[in-house]
Amino acid sequence: MGRVIRAQRKGRGGIFKANTHHRQGAAKLRPMDYAERNGYVRGLVKEIVHDAGRGAPLARVSFRHAYKAKTSKQLFIAAEGTYTGQFVYCGTKAELAIGNVLPVGNMPEGTIVCNVELIVGDRGRFARTSGNYATIISHNRDTRRTRIKLPSGAKKTIPSACRATIGVVAGGGRIDKPLLKAGNAFHKYRAKTNRWPVVRGVAMNPVDHPHGGGNHQHVGHSTCVSRSAPPGKKVGLIAARRTGRIRGTKQVYNTEK
Repeated sequence: MGRVIRAQRKGRGGIFKANTHHRQGAAKLRPMDYAERNGYVRGLVKEIVHDAGRGAPLARVSFRHAYKAKTSKQLFIAAEGTYTGQFVYCGTKAELAIGNVLPVGNMPEGTIVCNVELIVGDRGRFARTSGNYATIISHNRDTRRTRIKLPSGAKKTIPSACRATIGVVAGGGRIDKPLLKAGNAFHKYRAKTNRWPVVRGVAMNPVDHPHGGGNHQHVGHSTCVSRSAPPGKKVGLIAARRTGRIRGTKQVYNTEK
């Protein structure tokens, strides 16, 4: 019987919990209301803030409260080109400008958007990380659904009433610069969660990892494991359909008319 391996200990939390003390808060669109469904509301970008553990900057936007004599503040994911003092408009009748929030059904095909909703009113699910964006592909007026292309390249159909921010998420090109040294990686992951440095399984003892042990650092057996493997064995290529280098050219069939 071996030890409880790292993959098992991660599920329990403990030392593997995320460092959230310096986080600014959840970045979401405004809660859907009557004003957004039937017109638009105007907000003012108060400041652009850094969020610890997040690559994209956030924008603090203040709106007039719909029913009380006060302002309501929201944390938006900042689109590229957003600046302090900028007015942003949210609603079906808002104009097509960077930083504004509109239903995807009101945008022309080919529009670049970010922070896209999956379900109407969920306040943003897709294309939220720095430099990412989704593209409006087509609209189906009969079913009131819109087809979008996600940052992964996958195409998805969502209700046309789902909202999205116009533009690309700010902070793009972040991963173009290499970390160069271990100290930079240390500070990067200290703000996120305890998952660095990563010790290879083959560098461990047999008691610590299924890949450990042996007179040379080698696995000694196939690294593919079953989907139903017990937790202490479930490391490597889990339920792999194929392994190895992808060779040859990829055949792309365009089924869309």
